[in-house]
Amino acid sequence: MLHTGIQWEYLPQELGFGSGMTCWRRLATGNEAGVWDQLRMLLEKLRSADKPTGPGR
Repeated sequence: MLHTGIQWEYLPQELGFGSGMTCWRRLATGNEAGVWDQLRMLLEKLRSADKPTGPGR
């Protein structure tokens, strides 16, 4: 949805996520709750943990 530009009402209900409006509300609620910021921080931690550190690495 965020990358293709498809309108929410055209989201296929066969995917099992509910209506386009339901998906939009879930995205908005998660955004207001700071979910994306938390995911971004987790991703940064995971990326930094994967980087080799110290001698011989």
